[in-house]
Amino acid sequence: MITITGGKKIYSIMRKQILLIIFPLLFLAPTPGVGNDDVTGKAIAIDGDTLRIGSMEIGLYGIDAPELMQTCKTRKGKLQQCGDLARQSLAGLIRGRKIVCEGLRPGPEGYPTALCFIGPININENMVADGWAMADPRDGKEFVRAETFAKRRQEGLWRGTFQAPWEWRLKN
Repeated sequence: MITITGGKKIYSIMRKQILLIIFPLLFLAPTPGVGNDDVTGKAIAIDGDTLRIGSMEIGLYGIDAPELMQTCKTRKGKLQQCGDLARQSLAGLIRGRKIVCEGLRPGPEGYPTALCFIGPININENMVADGWAMADPRDGKEFVRAETFAKRRQEGLWRGTFQAPWEWRLKN
């Protein structure tokens, strides 16, 4: 039989050891809304590259769609509201469906951005492939192939003439 004397001292040593183990683990825990969490639910389209799930606005990572007030021209030179058409395209795609947005990360506009899906369908890529958004040059080349596809098929914006959203924002 072992007799332990100085119980307070052993308790203090054990407490320090436990804290040394647990404290670093706190930094490995997911931080809500930044990089680790998924957001799931029905969404509404704010514009062509932003949606809202519940009270959270989420930008579609890697893409840039025309601003709501941005116009473009058809092949025949007719002016159209391409920003609103991009929003309508996103709204039609997500309407009434369960959306999962993965890999939330801070975005350039102050709200998080993510890759968002309807089942296996990548919404971000779909908006670019349908021609209603462009691959965002700030985020690498993830959607350049989808953009090339839309250009070749003259989908969405590529049916006429338009200004890249980032260029339009600089001028307006």
